[in-house]
Amino acid sequence: MTQLIYKIAPRALWQAAETKGVFDGAPIDHADGYIHFSTAAQAVETAARHFAGQDNLLLIAVEADKLGTALKYEASRGGDFFPHLYASLPLDVVRWVRPLPLGSDGSHQFPELQA
Repeated sequence: MTQLIYKIAPRALWQAAETKGVFDGAPIDHADGYIHFSTAAQAVETAARHFAGQDNLLLIAVEADKLGTALKYEASRGGDFFPHLYASLPLDVVRWVRPLPLGSDGSHQFPELQA
């Protein structure tokens, strides 16, 4: 089974990527030199820490094994290893894109995530 990793992105940024045919990352990705992703176990906390209260977001599921050696798992917050892509993201490795709405409690409402 293919491992999925997840990217949270503003809808407008992702729509621009769809027009271009490739996702080059968000401003934080450009600043850090790689595209930030989360595993299924990390995605909810990533949304809470970095996207709290933001709406109009998308959750993008990416087939990690198709990214080759440009994908590296590196220690980050709390020593947890996060997937970082040192390249642009080709859209043909995207499994699905879904809205990431805010619930009535202000937290993001995630679909069931596959590890």
